[in-house]
Amino acid sequence: MKLILAVIQPTKLEAVKNALAEVEVYRLTAIDVQGFGRQKGYSEVYRGQEFSVNLLRKIELQIAVNEDFVEPTVNAIIAAARTGPEGQIGDGKIFILPLEDCIRIRTGERGPEAI
Repeated sequence: MKLILAVIQPTKLEAVKNALAEVEVYRLTAIDVQGFGRQKGYSEVYRGQEFSVNLLRKIELQIAVNEDFVEPTVNAIIAAARTGPEGQIGDGKIFILPLEDCIRIRTGERGPEAI
């Protein structure tokens, strides 16, 4: 089992959800987050004062999958979250972590069956 964390642009959420549905991944958690990487934010002028916005809004997806679904899930996220054929700075990142256990609270099932 793996836990896939994907940080994407908020505007790409619907496209990513649709792409995941096409590869039969229907369970995910979406969290509003803020951060920056190479993008480093931007400057704006408000009422004559310039200020810097260095934390940019992103969406973090948390997706628990069995081993067979790791590559299809990652490929679906990349295809839907990338801007244009080459991509752009700020398109996001994907992290894949080992998932030691999973427990379905309702039934008490554990492991891959609980996902």
